[in-house]
Amino acid sequence: MSEPVSGEAADAVDRWDRIFEILAAEPRRQIVDALLDAPAGESVPLPEVATNPSIDTDLERVRLRLRHHHLPLLERERIVEWEREPLRAYRGCNFEDAGLVLQSLYANAGALPDRLALGCRTLERERRGGDRGSELSG
Repeated sequence: MSEPVSGEAADAVDRWDRIFEILAAEPRRQIVDALLDAPAGESVPLPEVATNPSIDTDLERVRLRLRHHHLPLLERERIVEWEREPLRAYRGCNFEDAGLVLQSLYANAGALPDRLALGCRTLERERRGGDRGSELSG
């Protein structure tokens, strides 16, 4: 029989589940990725950074999904803060949670199979030995 999970351990498990939910959608990953490159306190323009340049995308449709789905989720988890006009995103107080997970993935880009790396500009850049800043704080 297994021992009951402590409240602290259950909170950590729940936090991991929420981080993976946050990173499960391409627009949210793209926003976190863009904010990794932005200096602390700076914003990134939306919907432009929320799209993958390798995929043809309707920006108005992305803008609508951002406002009504993706940004509220990111804001609820305090990963980002955002403004409506102009539509922009900033790092939230919990940004580091999602940012560190992506940075860990990027640091191991060479170990990923092509089927997971192709089409992701950051993973492709990392596999080519591209330079990305390692500081989350700017």
